Amino acid sequence: MLLRPRLRPFTPLRALPQAPASRRYATEPRLTSDHVRIVEVGPRDGLQNEKKTIPMETKLELIRKLARTGVTTIEAGSFVPAKWVPQMASTAEICEQLLQSPPESQTAIAYNYLVPNVKGLENLIKVMEANTSGIPSKSTTSTEVSIFTAATEAFSKTNTNCTIDESLERFRPVVSLAKNKNIRVRGYVSVALGCPYEGPDVSPTKVADVTASLLEMGADEVSVADTTGMGTAPRTAELLRTLKAAGIANNDLALHFHDTYGQALVNTIVGLENGIRIFDSSVGGLGGCPYSKGATGNVSTEDLIHTLHGLGMHTGINLEEMSKIGSWISEELGRFNESRAGKATFARL
Repeated sequence: MLLRPRLRPFTPLRALPQAPASRRYATEPRLTSDHVRIVEVGPRDGLQNEKKTIPMETKLELIRKLARTGVTTIEAGSFVPAKWVPQMASTAEICEQLLQSPPESQTAIAYNYLVPNVKGLENLIKVMEANTSGIPSKSTTSTEVSIFTAATEAFSKTNTNCTIDESLERFRPVVSLAKNKNIRVRGYVSVALGCPYEGPDVSPTKVADVTASLLEMGADEVSVADTTGMGTAPRTAELLRTLKAAGIANNDLALHFHDTYGQALVNTIVGLENGIRIFDSSVGGLGGCPYSKGATGNVSTEDLIHTLHGLGMHTGINLEEMSKIGSWISEELGRFNESRAGKATFARL
């Protein structure tokens, strides 16, 4: 028997309910209801788990190509010790290049760097100060940072060697220093819809508590991540209802889906129906998680764009150009291109 999914008809211009006025953290102008901002995570989240060493020039070329597609936020690297993530060892040099010679783009682009602690942020600030002194300010680019915690204690202890509360305390001085330097801060909450150690039933209330804590300490935006790809449409909807009930505004939230079980685009549509307008993705479906066996890459940027445009939404990103990049970087890395829409689009060109 054919079962029809119980999803409400998608109407992108429909007015969406907002979080209660009693508790709001929004720090940027509200996006229009039919516009979606895509955060391209390929150069950082997408590459960090590759086993083969990737030349710095390849990483820079990937960023330069992405900058010409219309994307407005690009994760460019991580200021973490090389012994933790060897693939990110060249981040400081990449940051220098992007500050000294910003890639050509038709849009203003924010380059984002993951920082695990105050030391990581201080290293980024040193690079920024050394490479912007005496150089006219460029309104087309900006530098942002990301911090990360988790929704389960087991994942937090494995990934960061501390409890969730300890990780939050660790990030308070990071956010304080970033605000002092006028650097925008993005937070991540990992394993929000399934944990490799505690299973798929992660508490939505715990996710909401951690998200609120990040916003209250000053994060400008929080990306709630389905790191394992275990999320389903009903549990995604339940999580978003819980976040809304906690008074967290839609425009303070991003969703970060991995496509391990092929549910990333389904969950994206659930997010859209619940008013979310910021989504993370990776060109060519690059990525994975070293702490989650079997977790595949992020939802591909090409598939996400194709789906959003098919629903009448706007991203400002050129799907054909993104598809060319997905094909190119997959070939450079010697890996399979995970994007169905990307491969189909590239085959037509």
